[in-house]
Amino acid sequence: MIIKNLKDLEKFINSELASKIQKSVIENNEFLIEVNESDLIDVVQFLKSNEKCKFRQLIDIAGVDYPEHDKRFELVYLFLSHENNIRIKLSIKFQSGQNIDSITKIFPSANWMEREVFDMYGIKFKNHPDLRRILTDYGFKGHPLRKDFPLTGFNEVRYSEKEKKVIYEPVKLEQNYRNFDFESPWEGTNYIKEIKNLEKDGKKD
Repeated sequence: MIIKNLKDLEKFINSELASKIQKSVIENNEFLIEVNESDLIDVVQFLKSNEKCKFRQLIDIAGVDYPEHDKRFELVYLFLSHENNIRIKLSIKFQSGQNIDSITKIFPSANWMEREVFDMYGIKFKNHPDLRRILTDYGFKGHPLRKDFPLTGFNEVRYSEKEKKVIYEPVKLEQNYRNFDFESPWEGTNYIKEIKNLEKDGKKD
């Protein structure tokens, strides 16, 4: 069978991976398949190594948070076949706290993508070679793209003149009552005030 379009691809994948495909749909000229998280490695390996599929480039891994769903999280993998000029989206849904198999052994480029998903959503990947934060600081608390993450965050970072270093402090900002400093940063800076005072003293002399 020669794959010429998305219909051909859908028919071929559904025939070859019938027991693993939970859902397949072509919508807006895009082909999406949904599989169980336990079948992720087998399906990704098939998409890459099969001579008719040839999805040999991983474009992105995106996370989605649905707090109201039983399976709270969804991961969407986007692959490209240069030979067939076709893209495919692979989706898995799973509960909070579940660890997902890393695909770094199949696609080494997934390394930083999975680290970003871990950083933003707190989703952990089994057998990842270096699963640590990549966008936020190592002392950062929480995962910013989760729907339950507060807009103000948990900690604030500032430079302490007293300790001469960057420090972390719990956010004390109330959501309902905020104190805004309307003073211009140029007018409020201490050395600007000192200059202005010197100018005033000079005029008096």
